[in-house]
Amino acid sequence: MKKNMGSMDRIIRILVSVVVGLLYWQGIVEGALAYVLFAVAGIFILTSFVSFCPLYALVGLNTCKIKKQ
Repeated sequence: MKKNMGSMDRIIRILVSVVVGLLYWQGIVEGALAYVLFAVAGIFILTSFVSFCPLYALVGLNTCKIKKQ
């Protein structure tokens, strides 16, 4: 897998995941919506750690800065 996520994209995904966790912890998000948001947050965390987003690969996006050699 080739990296296709930049550092800012990864940071934003991690922050969104933390916010979802806090919303659940505070009791603001409950029920089916909580499960859906947890699934999205889990995917965000996973893709942030591996720096690869399969959806980006499908659409041809790349937010990772490429060093010129």
